[in-house]
Amino acid sequence: MNNMISVIIPAYNEEGNIPELCRLFDEMVKKSDHKYELVLVDDGSEDGTLDKIREAGDKYDFVKFARHHVNLGLTEGLKTGFSIASGDIYVFYPADLQFLPEDIPALVQPIFEGADVVAGWKQGKYKKKFVSSVYNYLSRKIFRLKVHDLNAAKAFKATVIKDMFLRKDWHRYLVVLAADLGYKIAEVKIPLYDRQWGSSKFSGLMRIPIGVLDMLAVKVQLSLLKKPLLFFGGLGSISFGLGFLVGLVALYLRFVAGEGFRPMLYLVILLMGLGLGLFILGFLAEAMASMKEELAGIRKKLDRFDETPKK
Repeated sequence: MNNMISVIIPAYNEEGNIPELCRLFDEMVKKSDHKYELVLVDDGSEDGTLDKIREAGDKYDFVKFARHHVNLGLTEGLKTGFSIASGDIYVFYPADLQFLPEDIPALVQPIFEGADVVAGWKQGKYKKKFVSSVYNYLSRKIFRLKVHDLNAAKAFKATVIKDMFLRKDWHRYLVVLAADLGYKIAEVKIPLYDRQWGSSKFSGLMRIPIGVLDMLAVKVQLSLLKKPLLFFGGLGSISFGLGFLVGLVALYLRFVAGEGFRPMLYLVILLMGLGLGLFILGFLAEAMASMKEELAGIRKKLDRFDETPKK
């Protein structure tokens, strides 16, 4: 088979893992029927990661690499890798050797069977299993996906990325975004191994609320902002309706019962003002959504222009 598979690995302070990663990758390539390239992105490392990557580039002809002068995070690392990758299929793999290169062919195989995206499902014990389980459970419920794990290695057709906009830290929602665009999702179990060198870059309690807020942001992008006027206009209509009813009660109390109640007037003003504000917000959000769609269309046209063969 002539498919080129680009394995994209952002690395931050992973100098102890790079040589072994490349050696194991070399062993996997020699046994495979597919063509591979290893795209290493040094994400502003403060140790000798870049030197180890350069040494690997001199030793192995399948290595490509790029660097960030400062640490920009996994999503930006992936985007840099996408920009220099030449494969038909992309694989996102970590640099810490908790997933081994020997499992890449199994991860990629469903794509040759018709899938567009393959989500890895970690198999093994790890320290953050409870937090990860809760996060993935919430993700399945919120996004209505049957995928068990959004935070493991992934494989996907290169064309999937061209239809996708990735914000900071949205690499973990790549499967969610692809499913929303109508791509076919598959899942493969992959073994998880203990880290032998270095420390995790994803520790700290602050990552939990950040992850939840990112999840809500993605949900808003994929649902509410597709028809914002319907959502905000609906809330505005409810507020207007309540204001109208309260106004009728206030008129009855004032002119029929003869008992004016000034706080009800304030409540009418509040509800009517809130309803008007929600309608205005809906119109503004609708305009922003239209601009986003136009920009996406322009980006697709530019991508097709870049792919046009030059004579």
